[in-house]
Amino acid sequence: MINIDDFKKVEIKMGKILSAERVEGSEKLLKLMVDLGEEAPRQILSGISKVVPEPESLVGKIVPVASNLEPRQMMGMESQGMILCADDKEPVLLHPARDVKPGSTVK
Repeated sequence: MINIDDFKKVEIKMGKILSAERVEGSEKLLKLMVDLGEEAPRQILSGISKVVPEPESLVGKIVPVASNLEPRQMMGMESQGMILCADDKEPVLLHPARDVKPGSTVK
């Protein structure tokens, strides 16, 4: 178990997906451009391709993002965050009950 101080280190913000496409050479990864209310959108790679048959269907969706993780290289590209999903034998995207501004924090 972690204590509350460790949990508070994780910054979770709501992000709006601006674009989504498959990553060539990967069966699992999608490349997403996500607006987190910052100066420029972030590129985030996410292993949700198998549960999202049409990546374009994600455009406009608001999703939670772990936004203060160190960048990670995957398939020769940099991922600048992590889309948070529920795990029900496969990833399930989470959405707020109503629209919120990109960059809104999750507490």
